[in-house]
Amino acid sequence: MTDTVESREGSLPPVLEQVVAGHPHTIGGFRFRFADQHWEWSDEVAALHGYEPGAVRPSTELLLSHKHPEDRNEVAGTLAAAVRDGTAFCSRHRIIDTAGVEHNVLVVGDRLYDDAGATVGATGYYIDLDAGLDEYRQRVLDEAVPELVGARAQIEQAKGALMLVYGISADQAFGVLQWRSQETNTKLRVLAAKLAAALTSLGGGPLQQRTQFDHLLLTIHQHPGPSSV
Repeated sequence: MTDTVESREGSLPPVLEQVVAGHPHTIGGFRFRFADQHWEWSDEVAALHGYEPGAVRPSTELLLSHKHPEDRNEVAGTLAAAVRDGTAFCSRHRIIDTAGVEHNVLVVGDRLYDDAGATVGATGYYIDLDAGLDEYRQRVLDEAVPELVGARAQIEQAKGALMLVYGISADQAFGVLQWRSQETNTKLRVLAAKLAAALTSLGGGPLQQRTQFDHLLLTIHQHPGPSSV
C-alpha cells in the first residue's frame, strides 16, 4: 500500500485515533478504487480473513464471500452506493474467516483522491472488535461509531442543500464545503452541521422553486433511476 494517492477528506475522529494508536495489531488498512474495483489490503486485513500475506488477491467478490450471510446484502449495497456516488463508507458487520471463525469488525472509510483532486476510491481501516479489546477501548468504539456516522449524515445533508440550491453535483457540493472549511479554518463536519441546522431558518425556497419541487416529488417514481458508475 505504497501508492501516492492520498485521502484528504479529514482524519479519523480522535476517539478512533486512540484505538488505532493504542491497539495496532487489531487494525488493518485498505484501499478500494471505484473505476476498476481494485482492492489493496494490509497483512493485518489478510490475516483477519484467514490468509497469509500475499496469498490471495483481494476483490469485491472475495470480500463479500467472507461477510456473514445476514450482513452480506447490506455490505454489498454500501459498496455499490460508494461506487455509484463516489462516497466514503462506514460499516459495522461480521466476517467469517477461512477457519470458520466469526469476527465483528468496524470498517471506517474515507475518500481517496488522485493528484488532481478527483475522487477515485476509498481508503480506511478494518478494526477487529473481538481481538482482545479491553473494556475501555470497546466503550471508545461504541461512542465513536455514532459520532462518525452522524458526521457523515450532516455532511450529506449539507451537500444535498448545496446541490438543490446551486444545481451542482455531489462532488462539486463537497468541493464547496471543503473550500468554506479551509477559508474559515472550521472543521468540515462542524461547518456541515451548522449549515444543516440553519437551513430551516431560511423558511424554504421561493414559490416557483417549491412548485417545481412539488411536481418532482409527485412524479419522481416515473423518472429513470440514476445511472451506475
